[in-house]
Amino acid sequence: MAFAEAASDDGSLTGRGSPVLRGIVTGVMTTLGGLGHTLPFIIPEFHTALVIAMIVVAIELAAISFIRNRYMDTPLLRAAFQVVVGGVLVFFTGVIIGGAG
Repeated sequence: MAFAEAASDDGSLTGRGSPVLRGIVTGVMTTLGGLGHTLPFIIPEFHTALVIAMIVVAIELAAISFIRNRYMDTPLLRAAFQVVVGGVLVFFTGVIIGGAG
């Protein structure tokens, strides 16, 4: 994801700034997001880990909605809707992939 963001444009077309900085930010945020909702599963009690992971995902989705609203001028309800729909699609994809084996 970080490479794709850095390679998408040089910043002059979209005004989004340096491609290297965008790539670094995207890479760090993707890593933190991935760790944030997987690390709870080092807790031996599955249901506790699952609840904590769901709380972390909800916080992540709220943060993404806020960032889209604040920095991308997307109305908050639209940003929240887009993020929730994206989250639901990712969830169901995981269920389908997880149930395939």
